[in-house]
Amino acid sequence: MFLGLFHALRDERVPVTPREWLDLMAALDAGLSQADPEALYTLARTVLIKDERHYDRFDRAFGRYLQDIATVTGQLDAQIPGEWLRQALKRELTDEEKARIQSLGSLEKLMEEFRKRLEEQKERHQGGNRWIGTGGTSPFGAGGYHPGGIRVGPNGGGRMAAKVWEQRQFRGLDGDAGLSPRNIKMALRRLRKFAREGAAEEFDLDGTIQATASEGGLLDIRMRPERRNAVSVLLFLDIGGSMDDHVHAAEALFGAAKSEFKRLEHFYFHNFIYDYVWRDDRRVNSNRISTHELLRRFHPGHKVVFVGDAAMHPYEISHPGGNLEYWNEESGATWFERVRRHFRKLAWINPVPHEHWEYTPSTTLTRRMVEDRMYPLTPDGLSEAMRYLAK
Repeated sequence: MFLGLFHALRDERVPVTPREWLDLMAALDAGLSQADPEALYTLARTVLIKDERHYDRFDRAFGRYLQDIATVTGQLDAQIPGEWLRQALKRELTDEEKARIQSLGSLEKLMEEFRKRLEEQKERHQGGNRWIGTGGTSPFGAGGYHPGGIRVGPNGGGRMAAKVWEQRQFRGLDGDAGLSPRNIKMALRRLRKFAREGAAEEFDLDGTIQATASEGGLLDIRMRPERRNAVSVLLFLDIGGSMDDHVHAAEALFGAAKSEFKRLEHFYFHNFIYDYVWRDDRRVNSNRISTHELLRRFHPGHKVVFVGDAAMHPYEISHPGGNLEYWNEESGATWFERVRRHFRKLAWINPVPHEHWEYTPSTTLTRRMVEDRMYPLTPDGLSEAMRYLAK
């Protein structure tokens, strides 16, 4: 019965070891789930999940597992104990909903009707007021409305069902989830090195106590500079062409980086770096700076981050004259190697999903040049990149 849950967890890429699974089986043998799907959910998540970033994946897997076993025609009694469903429904119902559910006679009547219709139904059903399906007013299914129903499936309608299998309260914590200002900032904060600098503007409690004691109890207030993130970052942003498809993600990353790093310098390039970069996204000649000047001006201790999809013709990287906008005497690979050798830490953030990188030869070439320090533009990818840069 529970093997389906294990497979669902693996399909959602939830890391579950055999030792953890055996622990769950031992807990179930000890009766800790109390024949209750809610208790099973809590127990399984407690035993199997060790990182809150996987809570949302667990919710998806658990919801799919329950949906699968609840929709196997003719096998409901063998798969879900009736006591489980009754206890879960009773706990979810308010007094008002308990009164409404009398439209079917009783809670037991609701469960009896559910089993009966599941056995009678031979195909998927859309709409209507009787069969198990979607979009109707039957007390069973998804996307419809009934004050005392059982929702089977992930999407509800009137939110009045007696049981909602998938609430997904932790979707924002998933490390592969879509980017948001919050999870970008949380990832960037892994790159921190605090130092006290600037004017004395923060009350120094320990210093005040020590100075007061030294003065024989006469109050001697001491101030100190505030602790600030002392990391210096150079951010290079690919703009135009295929990067237009990723402009919103790149803008979100840029906005978060500006708020997190007080020592941030940013420049723009198109496809790859050559003998010039630009200070703004218009990329006009008056706003460009030579790469030689950039290497002379910035200390090797700066953390360097390139943001781009690395999608171009490999010729643009490997050959002189590969630049699409002007003739470059030296190849992009030569210029990039100068940058890589000058700065101690360099990472490349790619907004294209990781599983698609191998289909673009220029991405493979770029990844080799950054010594595999290419990371996807996801919360997990950013966190991994920041951990590397912080070493």
